[in-house]
Amino acid sequence: VQLQASGGGLVQTGGSLRLSCSASKRTVSNNGMGWFRQAPGKEREFVATINWNGGSAFYADSVKGRFTISRDRGSSTVYLQMNNLKAEDTAVYYCAASRYASGSDQAGSYANWGQGTLVTVSS
Repeated sequence: VQLQASGGGLVQTGGSLRLSCSASKRTVSNNGMGWFRQAPGKEREFVATINWNGGSAFYADSVKGRFTISRDRGSSTVYLQMNNLKAEDTAVYYCAASRYASGSDQAGSYANWGQGTLVTVSS
């Protein structure tokens, strides 16, 4: 399975971006999906995850209330709507497909990773 993340860019503090992650195979429609990010000089961290049918999602505390994860199973695409962006949200964002139907905040639960898309928030 190949994952292609897109939608990153430069935005001012308080602005919004929507990231997309397209999967090469529809088989991911039965898998949980997640977004992680890695800021310069820091370790990769969990951002958001959604289960196989979109019925359950959860978020890192740092983005709760500002980010929304969703998915379109028909097109095998997962989205991350990011609002009220802050400078500390600057990072490369990665989407990933879980080995399981449920979502997870653990990187080890994910079998396939996209190449990442850069989000830069300027203050």
